Amino acid sequence: MTERAATIKDVAAAAGVGIATVSRVFSGTGSVGAETRERVLAAARELDYRPSALGRGLKLRRGGGIGVVVPDVTDPFYAELVAGVLSCARSLGEHVIVDAAHGDPSREAEIVDRLAEQRVDGIIAVPAGDTAAWHSAARVGAGVVFADRVLPGLPGVPAVLADDRAGVRTLTEYLVGLGHRRIAFLGAALPGAPPGGPVEVRERAFRDTLRALGVAVDEDLMVAARHERDAAYAAAAGLLQRRDPAGGVTAVLAAGHLLGEAAVLVARELDLRVPADVSIAMVDDVPWAELCDPPLTALARPGHDIGYRACELLARDRASRRPAQAGRAPAERAVRERPRRGGGGPVLLPSELVIRGSCGPPPRGAAPRRSGPEIRPTP
Repeated sequence: MTERAATIKDVAAAAGVGIATVSRVFSGTGSVGAETRERVLAAARELDYRPSALGRGLKLRRGGGIGVVVPDVTDPFYAELVAGVLSCARSLGEHVIVDAAHGDPSREAEIVDRLAEQRVDGIIAVPAGDTAAWHSAARVGAGVVFADRVLPGLPGVPAVLADDRAGVRTLTEYLVGLGHRRIAFLGAALPGAPPGGPVEVRERAFRDTLRALGVAVDEDLMVAARHERDAAYAAAAGLLQRRDPAGGVTAVLAAGHLLGEAAVLVARELDLRVPADVSIAMVDDVPWAELCDPPLTALARPGHDIGYRACELLARDRASRRPAQAGRAPAERAVRERPRRGGGGPVLLPSELVIRGSCGPPPRGAAPRRSGPEIRPTP
């Protein structure tokens, strides 16, 4: 015989309070004393009471849960970010819906519209670069927190970012300290790239650091490339097989792990010794970096912590907006007014420079040795 599941009435009777008090404890609305709250929660644990998410959603006109939108769920950095969100959401008793926009603003807009229709409580997103997608979320009152990048057109949206500026500065200073002066930046921003993205921040930090150290910025060594495998390989091949009589590239700073992977592959195919002929370092420390021969120096960005903090920020923002949702002000107006209420800009989390064997002093003499076959970049 199946036992009857405990109800809210059972919890109220066991705790010696009214049904409304139990409802306030589990919905997080209204005022309940700390002692009463603990008594209700203890009774719920004793009875193994589980509040109905469907019932709460119908009452609040929300479906509940958190939507997460990332460029690619298979990318190691974004996988860590999602893992951080899941870890925090689990502690909050929230379920999570994950989708990938693949950097496509129109696909992102479809995902956000679908999440808005499902009435999720909030959305954590690595935005693709178009502000229009986020009006749907604002209209239904869902909280939004950006992760890993911001949109200049939406300065009031909370964000959690890695401090890429400080991280790239540290990595550039390390390469210059080894004696490198001909350092290529692989993965510079392409013409027309949306502003405010990590690529732009990293490139500016690289340029500014070289100037501050008295090293000339060679525009020929600022190599634009999309952060995609084929494009990264083509850009790395075009860079490392150049025959420059004035001296070749002695170090490559790759602006992402796909670009770093491409630089390692091309160096191997050109028979360039790392780091004897060329040093290679990259932004983002991914598992394979330690398995390279030699292991790759990398800037470890805190993907898991970014996801966890973004989820915490979303929960805090959602709690602060509850009275407004029950009041008269439209949610979209509340979102627009948020910048005037303050906030000190995005939350910046530090990165860590992980020094391994792929970087050393520049080679003596002119250009590094290039005895391998010529590689024809993929168009």
